[in-house]
Amino acid sequence: MDPVRNPYAPGAGQRPPELAGRDRELQQFDVVLERIARGRPERSLVLTGLRGVGKTVLLNALRSQAIGRMWGTGKIEARPDQSLRRPLASALHMAVRELTPRHRDPDRVDGFLGVLKAFALRSAGDDAKLRDRWQPGIDVPAAAGRADTGDIEVDLVELLVDAAGVARDVGVGIALFVDEMQDIPPADVSALCAACHELSQQGLPLVVVGAGLPHLPAVLSASKSYSERLFRYVRIDRLDRAAADRALVAPADDEGVTYEPAALDALYEATEGYPYFVQAYGKVTWDNAPTDPIGPDDVRMAAPEAQAELAVGFFGSRYERATPAEREYLRAMAALSDDTHGVVPTSDVATYLGRKPSSLSPARDSLIKKGLVYSAERGTIAFTVPHFGLYLRRHATV
Repeated sequence: MDPVRNPYAPGAGQRPPELAGRDRELQQFDVVLERIARGRPERSLVLTGLRGVGKTVLLNALRSQAIGRMWGTGKIEARPDQSLRRPLASALHMAVRELTPRHRDPDRVDGFLGVLKAFALRSAGDDAKLRDRWQPGIDVPAAAGRADTGDIEVDLVELLVDAAGVARDVGVGIALFVDEMQDIPPADVSALCAACHELSQQGLPLVVVGAGLPHLPAVLSASKSYSERLFRYVRIDRLDRAAADRALVAPADDEGVTYEPAALDALYEATEGYPYFVQAYGKVTWDNAPTDPIGPDDVRMAAPEAQAELAVGFFGSRYERATPAEREYLRAMAALSDDTHGVVPTSDVATYLGRKPSSLSPARDSLIKKGLVYSAERGTIAFTVPHFGLYLRRHATV
């Protein structure tokens, strides 16, 4: 098969040629946008799931929907060691810039930009060096007395309320997209929840769409008890058989190539419908198949290469980030877990390693911060990456 015509795209956050299995989520978000535009109450949205299930791809697709409705949009990727102030200010700046040409009152826009600038400048102390200060390219002076208290919760509520007011003037809304939402620092999580609560109570046209690992609802709930009612949670999981087949077949059809049914059987068995794996196996199978149609023997011949690529790029790169103590913990989890759910009691890990649970807490907590594992519920731990346990049993020895 011609590798130049290979349609599959196994990239981090890269949209596949066929976004299969996400029609329901796209349709639901379209309803959210329409309801908010009409002044109807709606909750902000949170997508959760393991790595490799396409959360970032879906987040970008939802953003495209908002752009298509002429909304202002901005996107950030949260980091555990970074305050929300600067990235959120940049995202809001982008969103409002998209609305500015349609706003009839330049003074009102400038007023908001002054508030935005004041909010962002609080990210650095008064004695911060020039290189550490935010340089937003906003020509208006920073406002005084609005979103500039230094209390992130007070300031963020005021900022988002004002931003929503600018969008309402234009007759549209603003959508803020937050990837890796579980990494937002605790104080900022609380502030974001408070801001979403205020926006909801006032019926203002600004929606936050977050994406994160499966424990994100617990992170939000620990911050504000009402977050369970504040957001609509959507779990993004692996594709069912029909959707996985469509993700493979539709792009191939566009290139005039077909799959034998047995080849699709073999691909689903290998990938279990995880979108990243579907793209990775599809790409390697295409490159190794000599002729059309693609058959089961082509899948079997390509499987070792696909596994090797995943071992280096998808699994190995994550394992390399772990310290020796953390790797020991990961290998114990792998020995105790199954590949269907992968949830392991933390007490079992301690027993397996012959250690006291308290002595393993630093390694476990560090692995959570690195996004390699998550606490599914109290007293348990699980991998954030599907098939990671299988990889560790096969490859990780040191």
